Amino acid sequence: MFKSIFTSIALLAISAGAAAADYSLTILHTNDFHARFEPISKYDSGCGAEDNAEGKCFGGSARLVTAINEARTRSENSILVDGGDQFQGTLFYTYYKGKLAAEMMNKMGYTAMTVGNHEFDDGPEVLRGFADALEFPILMSNADISGEALLRDVIQKSVVIERAGEKIGLIGLTPQDTDELASPGPNVIFLDPSSAVQAEVDKLTAIGVNKIIVLSHSGYLVDQAVAANTTGVDVIVGGHSNTLLSNTNERAEGAYPTMVGDTAIVQAYAYGKFLGELNVTFDAAGKILQAVGEPLSLDGTVSEDSVTKNRIAVAALPLEEIRNQVVAKSSAVIQGDRKVCRVAECEMGNLVADAMLAHVADQGAQIAIANSGGLRASIDAGDVTMGEVLTVLPFQNTLATFQISGQGVIDALENGVSQVEEVKGRFPQVAGLKFTWDLSVAPNEGRVVEVLVAESAGFVPIDPAAIYMVVTNNYVRNGGDGYKMFRSGLNAYDYGPGLEVVLAEYMAAQGSYVPYLDGRITAK
Repeated sequence: MFKSIFTSIALLAISAGAAAADYSLTILHTNDFHARFEPISKYDSGCGAEDNAEGKCFGGSARLVTAINEARTRSENSILVDGGDQFQGTLFYTYYKGKLAAEMMNKMGYTAMTVGNHEFDDGPEVLRGFADALEFPILMSNADISGEALLRDVIQKSVVIERAGEKIGLIGLTPQDTDELASPGPNVIFLDPSSAVQAEVDKLTAIGVNKIIVLSHSGYLVDQAVAANTTGVDVIVGGHSNTLLSNTNERAEGAYPTMVGDTAIVQAYAYGKFLGELNVTFDAAGKILQAVGEPLSLDGTVSEDSVTKNRIAVAALPLEEIRNQVVAKSSAVIQGDRKVCRVAECEMGNLVADAMLAHVADQGAQIAIANSGGLRASIDAGDVTMGEVLTVLPFQNTLATFQISGQGVIDALENGVSQVEEVKGRFPQVAGLKFTWDLSVAPNEGRVVEVLVAESAGFVPIDPAAIYMVVTNNYVRNGGDGYKMFRSGLNAYDYGPGLEVVLAEYMAAQGSYVPYLDGRITAK
């Protein structure tokens, strides 16, 4: 795949020439920042001041400011855009909601951003406040917001900007299943991404815009489908799937850019670890002649802007007492990487599911199901602080219990493995049961081939007609991540303790926690 794409790019570069009418633009981009204003470790969790001083940390707003400023000096004509999900992920969001994100993005001089699903986590009210604070457009083409008074006047489907005498069209996309992933409320209706994009492209081209960039918080696979199903899109700046595209990094999932027809697709992982830098040359008709670049690693070699670093330090002061509290210990790194937890059993999934089940086992709960999308980081070995726990579980979800049939549990697991190819957050981490699934079976057509439930005598086949007590979080219990079958659960109670408190107390009771896998999830 890489070889064919490299060949295409090389041919494009050779054919570019130096025509007077050629137009060059540098697209700087970020996505899925998730409130990582401070530096992070290689595990995407917190990174202490000592490690940061030793060059072991990545990202953070202060490094991002430096990288953006340096990138701008390399180009006479650039824009800075974001692929969504500035919200959620650390105590900074819990405390400030979108205010600090808006402040930092304005400081960095963003040109535009798209709405991510997590921008809806606290409903239209918080998103409205964020949008009002921004000094640049926030975009979303594939949603009908005409019925939502808080949003219809502040979010645009597309916008036309002018750079170096040329007009550029920017279009926003958000996940079509945002109503399952967040809390947009009943007045926002999400629509097909390809149709929405094509409609905006047609409007833009009708007014003479021939350079069009889509800011898409829809995932790498959807971006490729949009590129294939539309005409007139030049570049898609992606997000949502936390995909690293690169021509040099061995962990990359595709080339940077990934070419689908005439459309260049880019994405720069997540959490501020990289700044994307795509250099595009267009001919007079708006056709791409050359598209080359590479995500820039914001590692310890990138200096931190002192003014920004000091501002983040001040913003962090109210959070210190909470997050510095040591609540537990771990004997080793607890793996919570989304690339693992969203496709298979993982150590963090076992820990969280075990903690949930242990908390309500005396109430008769037999099964725990946790959505992997709710697990946002790994935890390093050694002392575990409340800040680390909150980085793993930032959503302020509460423990929820209910009763459901064995068939309902099977249906839930079937939903959980239905989007593994897209590495979606609905993948189920479990406790109190084991299940086997078969990727060769089509989604929702019987991928789950065996389910065993823990009984006093060991694991036994689940009884589809029996009623089981299940524990999850309130988001999943209310149908989040596609778990709609849980909405009809019997004797539901959504107001248990915060999931982060449950996890902290469980780990504290373990002494020095030992991460483990035990084969509770098997793929055929």
